[in-house]
Amino acid sequence: MARDIKTELKTLELMAGMHCRARHGGAPLCPACRELLAEAARRLERCPRDPKPSCRRCPANCWPPDLRARMREIMRYSGPRLPLRHPLLALKHYLKDF
Repeated sequence: MARDIKTELKTLELMAGMHCRARHGGAPLCPACRELLAEAARRLERCPRDPKPSCRRCPANCWPPDLRARMREIMRYSGPRLPLRHPLLALKHYLKDF
């Protein structure tokens, strides 16, 4: 796994954890969030694009609509809060889109 994908996966883990703690009330990830994170890891590993764009900007929609909506919910909640908890990781995450 490339270093960039490891960083992206770590960011996703942190964002899913923030969302799950706030919305589902558990310290470890609930089964639904854990399953979504595992699916995200599989898709990151299998992404044919090099360099990998953010999924939002990718021309190929490889996520089914239901999983995509759940991931957007996590991003929408955790995105604004990420710089407060993990500023350097947030900076990398936001700069990757440019």
